Amino acid sequence: MAVTSEATTLWNGNLTSGSGKTRLDSSAAAEFAVSWAARSQGETGKTNPEELLGAAHSACFSMAFANALAGFGTPPQSLQVTAAVTDDPGVGITGSHLLVSAKVAGITEQDFERIAVEAKETCPVSRALAGILITLEANLA
Repeated sequence: MAVTSEATTLWNGNLTSGSGKTRLDSSAAAEFAVSWAARSQGETGKTNPEELLGAAHSACFSMAFANALAGFGTPPQSLQVTAAVTDDPGVGITGSHLLVSAKVAGITEQDFERIAVEAKETCPVSRALAGILITLEANLA
């Protein structure tokens, strides 16, 4: 069964001096302040689309990787996944770098790397980001 998730942003003002709030509607889990300064300069206390995209990518990859490892018979004890999304002003979002640290018993480095690459390629958010470069750095802890 398909699930549709929603988020809403209320923006006030123009791009450079305006600001907004992005609300996670489906879960009601959070509301985030957003601004152009957060996007272009890294303003503290506010987020941006790239950070929210990174959150989606790291969560999705974590689920896909955990599932793939369990399917191989080596479920992870823990996964820590950071997705660093790069935005180049004037060009747009150019990449997402997945940095993974995992505790997985009974797996070889070769199988771990292969399964990590498979998860990167099959994660639904990775597939949605097919137009940008997605890189992966995965390490067994």
